[in-house]
Amino acid sequence: MRAFLALTLAATVLAGCTGAVDEPEVAPDVAARLDALDAAVADWAAASSLDEAQIAAEAARNLVVGPAGPLYGDADGDGMIAGEVDAGLLPGLDGSPGVTAEPAVNACVERDVLGGSWEQPEERWDEALTAIDAWAPGNNTFPSLASHPQRVVGWATLTLETDDLDEAHEYSSHAQLHVDVARTAFESCDA
Repeated sequence: MRAFLALTLAATVLAGCTGAVDEPEVAPDVAARLDALDAAVADWAAASSLDEAQIAAEAARNLVVGPAGPLYGDADGDGMIAGEVDAGLLPGLDGSPGVTAEPAVNACVERDVLGGSWEQPEERWDEALTAIDAWAPGNNTFPSLASHPQRVVGWATLTLETDDLDEAHEYSSHAQLHVDVARTAFESCDA
């Protein structure tokens, strides 16, 4: 009888939990931002000219950093801000919140999107800028960044600095990997 009651209780608990685990809810603003970021990186990968690749890379970078973050704005000098937003995916230099809320909605977002605490946003962005400045062929410094969206910023910045379309396409493939990690963190966290 005790075994039957224990199995019934376990089945009831599991039945109540499976819906939340199988179908995590992503805030509409986060989902829209991830969709926009994914589209920008896809445009970057499919660009038929360096100008097109750089416009898309600018959009991707701006979608992550937002106007309160570093490197935001018209990076390619065409007079337009591609990926113009009111807030970045990540917090701004001044501590203004990003679309990704803190505290994180789950352990994967904490680890892969935020990459830890943003109590010191200037320090977090300084780490990213230092990694970007130190990057060189054969010395990929971006894995030192815990935040995958910050790595997207790195690859986008390299694209904005290159004069080679093939390099821009290569950088877009790296950026796509990090966009995919960010999306997975929100949509199907297994941690």
